[in-house]
Amino acid sequence: MDSYVTSVVSRLQMLYTSDHSSVVSMNLFVALLCTCIVIGHLLEENRWMNESITALIIGVCTGVVILLISGGRSSRLLVFSEDLFFIYLLPPIIFNAGFQVKKKQFFRNFITIMLYGAVGTLICCCVISVGATLAFKKMDIGSLDVGDYLGIFVTSTFFVVSILSFSQSLVLLCCYFPAIGAIFAATDSVCTLQVLNQDETPLLYSLVFGEGVVNDATSVVLFNAIQSFDLSHISPRIAGQFVGSFLYLFFTSTMLGVFTGLLTAYIIKKLYFGRHSTDREVALMMLMAYLSYMLAELFYLSGILTVFFCGIVMSHYAWHNVTESSRVTTKHAFATLSFVAEIFIFLYVGMDALDIEKWSFVSDSPGTSIAVSSVLLALVLIGRAAFVFPLSFVSNLSKKSANEKIGFKQQIIIWWAGLMRGAVSMALAYNKVI
Repeated sequence: MDSYVTSVVSRLQMLYTSDHSSVVSMNLFVALLCTCIVIGHLLEENRWMNESITALIIGVCTGVVILLISGGRSSRLLVFSEDLFFIYLLPPIIFNAGFQVKKKQFFRNFITIMLYGAVGTLICCCVISVGATLAFKKMDIGSLDVGDYLGIFVTSTFFVVSILSFSQSLVLLCCYFPAIGAIFAATDSVCTLQVLNQDETPLLYSLVFGEGVVNDATSVVLFNAIQSFDLSHISPRIAGQFVGSFLYLFFTSTMLGVFTGLLTAYIIKKLYFGRHSTDREVALMMLMAYLSYMLAELFYLSGILTVFFCGIVMSHYAWHNVTESSRVTTKHAFATLSFVAEIFIFLYVGMDALDIEKWSFVSDSPGTSIAVSSVLLALVLIGRAAFVFPLSFVSNLSKKSANEKIGFKQQIIIWWAGLMRGAVSMALAYNKVI
């Protein structure tokens, strides 16, 4: 009996210690988030620094401190969860992108944006996939295990830092090079948008922003489609099924987002919640937006694409049916949630960049890691160029006015804007279903 009581007490003590450690970690992490916001505000006038870069640097510095305190065992306060990203952090980021988009410019350049974001992503994915397959076979690398791929991302720190947190249990074999293409095809144009003025360069800003969002959605849809097929033995039938699956996911996800947005606008208009409480209007818009994302995930569609178009439709219809106070509240509430989620991600990535396990893989095979990283970086550059310049030429053919055409300098900026890798790349790299 005494031994049983002792066992229960020890378990309770362990549970208390574990809970207390979690509380301490969360306190420190929230304090770091506040620090990022304050420093980001102080650097507001600096064109080359934004909150994302600030969070990244603070994360790296924090990782160094934790690494020293822990004796080289860990550099993180929290363990990143794939579910945490996909269920809680990603939806507000994507929804706010659709909710805040300048619809006039977006739809005026819709065809060009879809060319860049959808067709261009497919071209980039193919270039990276085929190039990686040929290059790695020529280098006689063979099947790459988790260590090799972790080394790839570690040695590419400052270019693809957002996918350094590659899942420890993830194993990518040569037959999954298409998945590598989908991961590296996902871009992050946030840094470029920080140095572009939406009023001075409306066309360029619209194209970079629009391509970034559609590209993220396309990459996720493409990645999910790749996981559903065995592309190691490609045939015309499998290729046709793959294209059909991609188009089905793309258009079905879009229509689900549009339907949810229209349904929300109809409910708000007919029931007129604002006559009693503006809180209900705001709550309904938030919950319906989140519901659209979760429904898409429930039916194995693209939640990113769904919640993005749900945001666009809500901002055009539902937003105009609510009271003035609700308009102000929803605009700032969605922007705040998106802002905090992005800072959280980059702060964690900065700490995880110093993960001792990943760097130990690099030290075991530095030559392989550097060689593969160089190949992938070169393929990303080539993949971007392979669609930006040809598709810009095609787009210019349909433009009559010289002001609407995409100049060569603008094409260079668009090409360069897509070289950064962000939150979606990290999320795809974390996916363990591959």
